Amino acid sequence: MTRSEFDDIRAYIAAEANHAGDLLRVARNLLDDLEHARMREANLRTHYLRLLTAARAAIAAQMAGDGDPLTFLQHELGAHGQLPGVGEGVNQVLSDARSASEMVAALEPAPPRTAGPRLRRCVGASRTLPG
Repeated sequence: MTRSEFDDIRAYIAAEANHAGDLLRVARNLLDDLEHARMREANLRTHYLRLLTAARAAIAAQMAGDGDPLTFLQHELGAHGQLPGVGEGVNQVLSDARSASEMVAALEPAPPRTAGPRLRRCVGASRTLPG
């Protein structure tokens, strides 16, 4: 959720004409969003730790004189379809934000679908939630 959506929810909760059912629906939606954020963070941490471990193993292999120290990184990047293409230069890889965005998007699980209407905006105290 964005900061403005949280501000909208605070304004809605502070409104005088709230109904318990509406507030319960807001609370359930917030819990769903928090659970999704927690799962996303855990997923991203896992992938980060795998990449960090592969990078550290590559450095250790190089220091030990291994003939192919990049094996660990190649495996990890290949598992996510992020190996550079033939002919891609270093500067192109470093500036390719699109590939990084696609990689992050591929790592994220799809957001859970909730039954019933989804709260998106409830700007102003006079608005009511759908449903």
